[in-house]
Amino acid sequence: MKTMHRTLRTPRLELRWLTEDDVGLMLAIWNDPDFVRHVGDRGVRTTAEALDAMGPALALYRTHGYGAYRIAPRAGGPAMGICGLFKREIFSEPDLGYALLPGWRSCGYTSEAARAILDDARDSLGLDRVNAIVSPGNAASIHLLEKLGMRRQGPVRMPGEDEDILLFSMALAQ
Repeated sequence: MKTMHRTLRTPRLELRWLTEDDVGLMLAIWNDPDFVRHVGDRGVRTTAEALDAMGPALALYRTHGYGAYRIAPRAGGPAMGICGLFKREIFSEPDLGYALLPGWRSCGYTSEAARAILDDARDSLGLDRVNAIVSPGNAASIHLLEKLGMRRQGPVRMPGEDEDILLFSMALAQ
């Protein structure tokens, strides 16, 4: 069976579904000190471990029609990070997630990518609501979620974790 690949474009960015060829990008993200501090240490240190860890994310495309997108400059160039929708068992709605590599932060790229993902969730996927989860200490991410129009729903504890994180949510107007 041929796997479909989706691509979204914004004025500055090209977003496309991840493939196994993006293993280096994911390895860099999972080992970025800010990712480890705010999201968690996945313990992924090798290419083989990264390929294995990518499996569930790649399966989202087949099972839900959405997932993570690789973010790169529209004019060409190296990958900047990822942005997309993820499915967690404890939520009925998908949640928005993103991670940019250090050299690409604070330039509005995450906001631009996230808006494209949310527009696509509404317009192409027909979703009514999207969540986001964030570490309480991640002020930049909290600011971005609020800028996108998400509202804080309160603390939530993820399965197997010892500390609460913050849950945000937004309705996607049709």
